[in-house]
Amino acid sequence: MKIKYLLVVFIMIQINCQDKQTINKKVIKKIIAKKKERTIPLKKPPLITQNNAVSFLREYSKKHPEKNILIKTRLGNIEIRLFDDTQLHRANFLLLVNEGYFNTTCFHRVVKDFIIQAGQSDKKSTRLLREKIGNYKIPPEFKKHLHYKGSLSSARRWNNNPLKQSDPFEFFIVHNKEGLHHLDYEHTVFGKVINGINVIDKIANEAIDKGEWPIKDIDLKVTSF
Repeated sequence: MKIKYLLVVFIMIQINCQDKQTINKKVIKKIIAKKKERTIPLKKPPLITQNNAVSFLREYSKKHPEKNILIKTRLGNIEIRLFDDTQLHRANFLLLVNEGYFNTTCFHRVVKDFIIQAGQSDKKSTRLLREKIGNYKIPPEFKKHLHYKGSLSSARRWNNNPLKQSDPFEFFIVHNKEGLHHLDYEHTVFGKVINGINVIDKIANEAIDKGEWPIKDIDLKVTSF
């Protein structure tokens, strides 16, 4: 009987010890998990949301009166003048320039006698900067400016966009010598080429793939002056 009793006591002690070890392991795991949570940096909110887009860009426009833009490419330089009366689009373009966004992109759509379009790429840095800046659309600013050759205009979605709001990240420059006046008051024109129209011709003549993407990338380096 004593032997059986001692055996039972021994087994109970072993089980108790194992339970304590299990509990200790769980506690340690929780402590480690909490430490990891504290070390993971919190994701910063985007600079702009749809709710604050207009107020943010108006304020940014006041602080950044610049309106001359230089776009450097392997085919030459393009100088652009942004219009004062398209305040939101001018401010948005300057924001992207100052954040270095366009420097991660290229002319990704080239259609001769139509447009050359930029502001996109397949790089991770482009995606990360879009996340940092925000997901929003810009209200149209239809003024007196029309789509002549050399006009700078904002890209936008046509489907499910009855207000004709502009995409904040992509722009195009008109290449057609007669202009593209069917786009007037459909896309916001917010600047024009003042030097380097011949560079637009060179870009428009580049070989492209089936998706209208130049076979040899035309990267951008964009600054204000």
